[in-house]
Formats: sequence, structure tokens, C-alpha cells
Amino acid sequence: MPKLAGKPVSAVNDPELVAREYADESRLSARIALQSTGTGPDPRQIAFEAVAEVSPRRILEVGPGRGELAGRMARELGARVVAVDQSPRMVELTRAQGVEAMVGDVEELPFADGTFDLVVAAWMLYHAANIDSTVRELTRVLRPEGRLVAVTNSERSLGELWDLLDTGGGPVSTFSTENGEWPLLRYFTVVERRDVKGTVTFPDRETARTYVASLETKAHLADRLPHANWPLTASRHATVFVCEL
Repeated sequence: MPKLAGKPVSAVNDPELVAREYADESRLSARIALQSTGTGPDPRQIAFEAVAEVSPRRILEVGPGRGELAGRMARELGARVVAVDQSPRMVELTRAQGVEAMVGDVEELPFADGTFDLVVAAWMLYHAANIDSTVRELTRVLRPEGRLVAVTNSERSLGELWDLLDTGGGPVSTFSTENGEWPLLRYFTVVERRDVKGTVTFPDRETARTYVASLETKAHLADRLPHANWPLTASRHATVFVCEL
């Protein structure tokens, strides 16, 4: 496992890899597009509900991607939403949603202690180079009794796809359904998990190839996909962690 300044770094939280993956929205958009084939509850909706149920007035989203959730929170909840992302392009897209957004480092947020009622980290904590210091920084900017909503995937999500490639699973993660609870429990009094299961369907090989190619850690495997076995329905498993100080 490579290291950054003496800290272990897994494949999906290598800073150079993350910078390449989010230099533009093409890879992220390919992954989001797959969700239109989904069955079962939408984890994005479950995350939004976890935010809305406490009626926050000040929200920070770290790693907002294209900014859809940040924009929805601002519009539908009437909250002041601020977003921070290391990618200038993701910041640009989030601003286009009408949200205040800035380039920044999640381990060194430019906010005073206790600034926010709620922090959202949706599918981004597995990109943190140091999960412990990142979670600590998120708690710092939360007010007392504040809430963190953190979303991630199971290491066996889309297992049927990874089985075709004989990889044993998806990208190696330092923050997944299986191990995400432990770094949260170090800083939060209550950590509730809301598991969201369903399926997605790859209608043909090209759709699956595009999806695999969108992942920096798996892109080299995309052309190994078989030409048979389509369409392929794969199990989807995400977890929304709802954490209280």
C-alpha cells in the first residue's frame, strides 16, 4: 500500500488518482447514469431524508460532485449550503446549482469550530487520504449535537459485475459498508446505519465497459469483459451512516 507523508493510502484514496478521476465530470456521470436502471430505494433519497428530518439551517457538503444534492438541499430545505471540493471542475458545477462552493482540503476546512448544523459526505470519505483526521475535522466544524450524513457502498456492491472480471470485489476502500462504522464511532456518540439494497442492470457489454472504465482503479480491466452474459443484473448495496455528536 502506498503512503502519503507517512500515512497509508489505498487505491481509491491516492491523491493523484482522485485528482485525475474528478478532473472533469465524465467518469462520475457514467457512474451516476447507471442508477437510472436501479430497483429498490434510492440511496440519494435516503441521504436527503436523513438531512431533512433535522431541519438544518447551515449545511456543509464535502465532495459534492456535480452539486445535485447540494442544490436540492438549498432549494427544498431553505438552508444555507456551502460545498468544498478539491476539484475546480466539481466546484464550478456545484456553483451552477446556485450553491456557494470553493476549492479546499477536507482535512483543513476554512471554517470556525461549530459553524454548521449538519455535514454531508456522500460517496467521498473513501477518497480521504487519512480517514481519522478527516472525520475529526468534520466534527470540528459541527455545532454541539450536530449531525453527519455519510454515504458509502459495500465492498460487494455490484459483485456480479466484478465476478465476471474475477477481481473478488470492487475498488478497495478505507470507508465502506463493512468498515465505515469504526472511524465514525471514535468521534460520534450515535452512529446509525441505514442500509439501502436493490439492483442495477447493465443492458449490454458497452454499458458495463464504460462503467468499469470510469473507475481509475479498474479501468485497465474494462476490455476484459466477456461478450456474452448480457444483460447483467447486479446487486447494489449502499449504506447511509447517520451520526450524532
